[in-house]
Amino acid sequence: MNVLTTKPALHAAYPGCRGLTLVEILITLLILSIGMLGLAGLQTLSLRFNTSAYYRTQATALGYNFADRMRANRQAALNDQYSVAFQDPPPACSVPDGSGSMPEQDIAAWRSALACLLPQSTGSVTRNGNVFTYTVRWDDSQGQQAPMEFEFTTAL
Repeated sequence: MNVLTTKPALHAAYPGCRGLTLVEILITLLILSIGMLGLAGLQTLSLRFNTSAYYRTQATALGYNFADRMRANRQAALNDQYSVAFQDPPPACSVPDGSGSMPEQDIAAWRSALACLLPQSTGSVTRNGNVFTYTVRWDDSQGQQAPMEFEFTTAL
């Protein structure tokens, strides 16, 4: 048996160290728990920013998708058959029935894609000559801020 394994021998060898290890462990646990809370906060913030970036990407893709649909049916677009206004309240996610003219089908498919991919989203298309402005609006903030908006302009 080692000489320093008994309690009186340890107290004799280290007289000023009673309970010091326990205090050090408690302080270490406190610092570690504060660090873990900070990491959890960073993870939450990172997820929120990633979701916001995903929504912006979807809005961009959907806006350009509708512009491509209009380019494929250019004459109907220049005849104002693709004019779309914001809907209030935004439509619910649904499958378009496929009835109507090609512009009506394109508008229904675009609105359906907006409603299914972005929260509380709606879109509009305005025309000024042969220049079209596409706007996609969605709620990214759970009611804390104004809706986000993506807008671009192109000529047909």
